[in-house]
Amino acid sequence: MSRIEQDSMGEIKVSSEAFWGAQTQRSLENFRIGTEKMPLPLIEALVHIKKACALVNLREGKLSVEKSTAIQDACTLLLNDLNRNKTHFPLSLWQTGSGTQTNMNVNEVLAHLASSSQSIHPNDHVNLSQSSNDVFPTAMHMAAFGQIENKLLPEIEKWLEILEEMENTYAHVIKIGRTHLQDAIPITFGQEVGGWKAMIENSRNAIQSSSKTLLKLAIGGTAVGTGLLAPEQFGRKVAKELKKSLGVPFVSEPNKFFALTSHQPLSFVHGSLRALAGDLMKIANDIRWLASGPRNGLGELTLPTNEPGSSIMPGKVNPTQAEALTMIVAQVMGNDTTIQFSASQGNFELNVYKPVIIYNFIQSANLLADGMESFRKKCLNGLIVNEEKMLTYANNSLMLVTSLAPYIGYDKATKVAQKAYSEKLSLKESAILLGYATQEELEIWLDFKNMIHN
Repeated sequence: MSRIEQDSMGEIKVSSEAFWGAQTQRSLENFRIGTEKMPLPLIEALVHIKKACALVNLREGKLSVEKSTAIQDACTLLLNDLNRNKTHFPLSLWQTGSGTQTNMNVNEVLAHLASSSQSIHPNDHVNLSQSSNDVFPTAMHMAAFGQIENKLLPEIEKWLEILEEMENTYAHVIKIGRTHLQDAIPITFGQEVGGWKAMIENSRNAIQSSSKTLLKLAIGGTAVGTGLLAPEQFGRKVAKELKKSLGVPFVSEPNKFFALTSHQPLSFVHGSLRALAGDLMKIANDIRWLASGPRNGLGELTLPTNEPGSSIMPGKVNPTQAEALTMIVAQVMGNDTTIQFSASQGNFELNVYKPVIIYNFIQSANLLADGMESFRKKCLNGLIVNEEKMLTYANNSLMLVTSLAPYIGYDKATKVAQKAYSEKLSLKESAILLGYATQEELEIWLDFKNMIHN
């Protein structure tokens, strides 16, 4: 079953069950590309914008009470169950670079819902005082900020809690440090974890700081940044209404020409997500190296047994959570390349890579949050620290000779290490045979307590 919808290009058939209109239908038929759809957080942000604009347009005398109320009620209806209604937002990501067709998709759906009580036009009423060119980047900022604030940052805080607990628990567990994948001098496992924790702290701080740039909204700039067809201070008033309704300190971007043609803020914030991804790669790799074995690797850590690791080797346990997290990192790195390139493509008064920028941004934020949650619950929470193995490696390290250098000199210390290695001796045995130190001196000089400092 279908119905006839009409727009400036004429008539077109639309499914009777669909809430959208002619422009959405044309986009569906013209862009049968890929499987990627506009992210739901972006649609949600667009609906919030439409609701705020309807209210401000009422106050400005541009919409009647009846029409404004009908649009606001339609927005509320969608927002109350957006997931169930997502089928009414079917457009491909790969469409016009301004996001115009998705803006019109939202306009048409809201006009359809609102027209049960009033005659509501998607352009004349729902899109009043707006352009896709200012609405879409406004929604991009809102959606990106929401994913960071409500999903990613809370998970980062949970990581910091568990890493701090591990840092304190293992503050006195001696292990060997490693540089260049070679033995170095002793540290505690708590110190090693403390390094991980500092990485996540710094990433959190960078994300929190940079994401504040997303609070500035493009709304009010309309088509090219001049605000044509919008009331004076429309952007400021809509931002104020969004701040009130969502509890987020949104403000109007003072330079709308910047807001429409540059996506520097999203590029900047995603750079901090990329930095977090880099730290997660390091932490996941450290853990899977330290857990290698269990008998013929480092074996300093034992991973939780979550699922069979092999279809042919019975009893094998693999670092699957680390593998999943590092694949996410690879995806985020690729997303960053796409975003940075796309953000560089603002031509004259508009950047027309908006859909791919926000799609990749939201995917990165969601993947990082989900991946970190999975890794925390299924790996960090169940890690077993093999303290005896750590101490054995520390005792056997030839690089303990470093602590002898202040007493016998660098050259003699080198000879001690070389003799111990070639003749399979302990450092103490080698130093005594060379006549460089006594047993009593070596007990003091090679004491771990004298080697480990914060």
